[in-house]
Amino acid sequence: MEGLFFTGDSVVEAISIDKMAPASGEVLLQMKASGVCGSDLKNFGASKSEKPKLSELKVPGHEPVGVVVELGTNVGGLSIGDRVMMHHYTGCLKCSMCLIGYTQMCLVAHEVYGSTAHGGHQEYMCVPAYTCIPIPEGLDFVSAAACSCGTGTAFHAVKRLNPTGLDTVAIFGQGPVGLSATMFAAQLGARVIAVDISSYRLNLAKELGASEVIDSSSHNAEQVIRELTSGEGAECTLDATGIPEVRIQAVDSAKYWGKVCFVGEGNTTTFDVSAQIIHKQLTILGSWTFSQAGLSEVANFVIERRSPMDKLITHTFGLKEAQKAYDIFISGETGKVILTMD
Repeated sequence: MEGLFFTGDSVVEAISIDKMAPASGEVLLQMKASGVCGSDLKNFGASKSEKPKLSELKVPGHEPVGVVVELGTNVGGLSIGDRVMMHHYTGCLKCSMCLIGYTQMCLVAHEVYGSTAHGGHQEYMCVPAYTCIPIPEGLDFVSAAACSCGTGTAFHAVKRLNPTGLDTVAIFGQGPVGLSATMFAAQLGARVIAVDISSYRLNLAKELGASEVIDSSSHNAEQVIRELTSGEGAECTLDATGIPEVRIQAVDSAKYWGKVCFVGEGNTTTFDVSAQIIHKQLTILGSWTFSQAGLSEVANFVIERRSPMDKLITHTFGLKEAQKAYDIFISGETGKVILTMD
């Protein structure tokens, strides 16, 4: 069978690999879809000189969905033909974090499929049975892949902000995570102000429910947000960029007693804690992915509330088109991008 590898210098190569047999407690999935995520890009763009030898590379893809085609021994609760999403982490299953379904926060050790273990950009994939989350009826494989990381991450960040129909939510960055947050906050009834520098993504944000959009390459985002909120700022802000200057804008655009959620990863940001946070009585939240139960929750929300995933997911490609998929994604002229294995 074929698996994809980032072999260096923004090259994706399809390489023949062995089809694994499931061990005890594992199942074999025939892959149906695997999402492309912004967190792939550092690995994708790394130079060949930074890469280990080919035998040590891992198949990327941490938004895997598929169909169970083979059961290992000691597997219960799953059957051949089940449609599943994968919560793409392992853990000790005994510590306090694992017991609440946050295996990615395991206090002992964890693996990340698509990073430290082979991920979903392959035709078949062996996974621990406990990582498999049923896909609800009515949810297609492509939408399920989006839910399995980026869209699910956005859902739970918005949930932590807990906006109401009385609130304005300013969302900084309209990549796939930010666009998903825009979609969900709008569905919850909030007034959403979407901020980005890409006209393509700002137009997409409008389609997904943003009431107003701000091109921060030509406008001062904080100033415009204050103009739109009687000078006070937004009740909630969310940063999906990880850019230090944008994080500061998210904090400064929040009104007194407001809430700020950081989702975008990386970098270091410096705040004047007294002036920017304490004296404004802000609540600062960090939100990282979701639990196993949380994956089911976002998938069910998408079905029950008819979230417009067809607008969020703008491009799909087969495995053999993976290079094109990543090249287009890195251009910024996309919403969510998914690889399919039909």
